[in-house]
Amino acid sequence: MFETVLIANRGEIAVRVARTLRRLGVRSVAVHTDADAGARHVREADEAVRVTGYLDIASVVQAARASGAQAVHPGYGFLAENTAFAAACAEAGLVFVGPPAAAIEAMGDKIRAKRTVAAAGVPVVPGRDEPGLSDAELAEAAHQVGLPVLIKPSAGGGGKGMRLVREAGELAEAIASARREARGAFGDDTLLVERFVANPRHIEIQVFADAHGNAVHLGERECSLQRRHQKIVEEAPSPLLDEATRERMGAAAVAAARAVGYTGAGTVEYIVSADRPDEYFFMEMNTRLQVEHPVTELVTGLDLVELQLRVAAGEPLPFTQADVRLAGHAVEARVYAEDPTRGFLPTGGRVLALREPDGAHVRVDSGVAEGDEVGSSYDPMLAKVIAWGEDRAAALRRLDRALASYTLLGVPSNVAFLRALLAHPDVAAGRLDTGLVERELAAQETAAAARPDAPSGPGRLLTTGVPDEVPAAAALERTLALESDDPDPWAIPDGWRLSGAAWTPWIITPAGGTPVEVRVRGRAAAAEILIADAGAPDGRAETPTDDGGPVPASLSRDGDRLRLTFGGRTTAFTCARDGDTLWLGRDGHTWALAEHVRGEQAEAGAAGAGDGVLRSPMPGTVLAVKAAEGDRVTAGQPLVVVEAMKMEHTVTAPMDGVVSRLPVRTGAQVALDAVLAEITAEEAQQ
Repeated sequence: MFETVLIANRGEIAVRVARTLRRLGVRSVAVHTDADAGARHVREADEAVRVTGYLDIASVVQAARASGAQAVHPGYGFLAENTAFAAACAEAGLVFVGPPAAAIEAMGDKIRAKRTVAAAGVPVVPGRDEPGLSDAELAEAAHQVGLPVLIKPSAGGGGKGMRLVREAGELAEAIASARREARGAFGDDTLLVERFVANPRHIEIQVFADAHGNAVHLGERECSLQRRHQKIVEEAPSPLLDEATRERMGAAAVAAARAVGYTGAGTVEYIVSADRPDEYFFMEMNTRLQVEHPVTELVTGLDLVELQLRVAAGEPLPFTQADVRLAGHAVEARVYAEDPTRGFLPTGGRVLALREPDGAHVRVDSGVAEGDEVGSSYDPMLAKVIAWGEDRAAALRRLDRALASYTLLGVPSNVAFLRALLAHPDVAAGRLDTGLVERELAAQETAAAARPDAPSGPGRLLTTGVPDEVPAAAALERTLALESDDPDPWAIPDGWRLSGAAWTPWIITPAGGTPVEVRVRGRAAAAEILIADAGAPDGRAETPTDDGGPVPASLSRDGDRLRLTFGGRTTAFTCARDGDTLWLGRDGHTWALAEHVRGEQAEAGAAGAGDGVLRSPMPGTVLAVKAAEGDRVTAGQPLVVVEAMKMEHTVTAPMDGVVSRLPVRTGAQVALDAVLAEITAEEAQQ
């Protein structure tokens, strides 16, 4: 075994690799950029070395040599599937903890990979994959294969640059967009066309091979719950496969690995028809550790990072295929820094409070800690929550309870969405396909437009409303803080009069939501609450409670925990404050709330869509500007493309008019809500 290993990565995977190294008694070395100097993966390693960038091969290799490392573990992403990096490690006398460069090269190019595995007898998706296809040839191939088709980059993975095309009129824009994203993500805009399999399920096989000719598979993972081709929830084993199909797919995966002289951990990904589970096609092979590897670890009892290290050190696999047993069921949910209520746009901020679940058969692989800054430069995944159960139902229940106890304040995340997804009837029943999430989201958006006040229920993935107890807790928290901070009773805006207590009108504004007026009478420990329309003059609107009268309420605080009794129901929140914003968390939900007493300041409000001002929906980089000042535009016309974390978002004109201001240019960095353009209605120009 090695004495020192450098981890050429960051975030949760770097922390996870360091954990195994620590258990094995191997010294770990982290690398970091200036921005990551205080990151969690740096703090948890035995040593850390600054590099100019995680993709700078020369800098990372030099860091490994300077630290005395014998081996380099690349994690996933960044340089994990970079043949030049694997070759540079070998040239520097470092062991690359992964497959040979030739195997990475063979499987890293989807065109070459399909031909290689097809020659080994592995079924592949019908399509056209000659290198160097022009836009016209890609369009022609799409018609030959038959719509719908997938336009896919030959290089890279993770769904980046992939486009589903259902109509002929979508082809030109899909090809252009796929080339642009592939070029930015992988430095290679080569594309291929594949038939789109109806009701597809994404199932992958974990393989392991050593340098002594041994190769095995460790069963499958179901990864069909995706959004924009990015995995959200993964599980092992798949609820679709029977033992015979599992063995056939596993044997084909091992054959694919052997075909390229593979060693180490790899994953062979298949697309499987939900209607015909015995029909499966090779998609690609990931020549690295997968994000979702923990579910395989929980059902096999193996540490895949330890196996990687032992194989890289020249040891043979310590078991054969006959020794592999799958016990129980495991499910993983990915926690992303994104806002589901705003189209899953990337978020950021400082982690004000973090409470991660623990307990029997629950695991959290996390890359953040309290006080960390989450920016937009890297992938938005913050952590993975994984649960094991005796069967699938038990694993889903345990994961849901774990997510309910996961609290992250300061950075909007998708935790509440994950809980809703796990509770969806089709997910609970195992009726999965790769389009389920986006199909349900689209259906919900349509239903919400028709009935915006419809209550939430099973199958509803997004909840945008704010329960009454949330603004009530925020108003009472401010009341309690003022009582504690200033002993002078006359300084407390509690509405007290000689004739008795009066109402104090607090305006509570959820981030991106509608202001709510919460009128408080009395002290926080024994108060009455009226929740009213914040837009009513002087706060005289009636409360929407059952009897129209005040609701008894009380609030107490113990550290960062608030205990609220409201209308006879007692609940608890985790709280944190960031300037004028109060963050509350409960059951996986979080709310960012601004508070003030009516009249203390002007009520905040975002400009309406009709004002003609286009703002950036996320912090990122301007990829394309599709208009110029003075241009006439129509409502819905694409004007600016913003990219963050390898995700593109097109900002369109909100109305017909003329581009009166365009302060951004291609390549510019923009902040959240930065002005991208201004449109003036043509009649206003006259």
